[in-house]
Amino acid sequence: MGGHVQAEDDDTAAADRALMERVWAAPVLAGELPPFDPDTAPARPGLLFAGWLGRALGDGVPEPHIVTLSTAAADGTPSARVVMLRGVDSADCAVVFAGDRLSVKGRDLSARPVAALTWYWPAYGRQIRMAGPVDLLGAEATRQDFLARSPLSRAAAFTGRISTPLSGQEEYDRERRAAQALVAAEPERVPPTHAVYRLRAAEAEFFQARPDRSHARLRYTRDGDGDGWSRILLWP
Repeated sequence: MGGHVQAEDDDTAAADRALMERVWAAPVLAGELPPFDPDTAPARPGLLFAGWLGRALGDGVPEPHIVTLSTAAADGTPSARVVMLRGVDSADCAVVFAGDRLSVKGRDLSARPVAALTWYWPAYGRQIRMAGPVDLLGAEATRQDFLARSPLSRAAAFTGRISTPLSGQEEYDRERRAAQALVAAEPERVPPTHAVYRLRAAEAEFFQARPDRSHARLRYTRDGDGDGWSRILLWP
């Protein structure tokens, strides 16, 4: 028995080495990357974010509005997941996203109302990071956000109980059919646990990769709770 386990471990280790050889051989920053001169960046980071996002959308970069949201539980345990950008306030450098208050992210934000967001667009070699306090928006914003979604998206929100164990596909299909029927019968209904959040950045950082690896990294820091910003170049 022990010999079998050892052989299996050896095979796994060999497969891992082969996988990493493929990783190391994969091209990095192989495309034509856009220029970025930090000296010409706007005084407020929200305007730079809007400019970068607008260019990505215009150039057809796949899903540039998708962002990684990182939170921490009451005991400090971190977690991250991918969410969709639901709103932008470029003047205040704030962004909006949504979720379920009973999900892991919802529970984390209830316990610790701060978060970090990370965008990465490989086609551009660009990374944007924001971090700051998170506020829960009101009932009307929540309603508007939910009802603006497609029927399939709304049905998904009514399907099952988020982040809880699922017995199998049969249970999911049954709950999905019930949720679709509910949305068809009550198109104005909003789940009581649906939530819309607004992150107001305390820090925002912009990273532009360069083929010669002389990358540019610019960090903005909000002056207290106001509208002023200081900025500094960072070693990449």
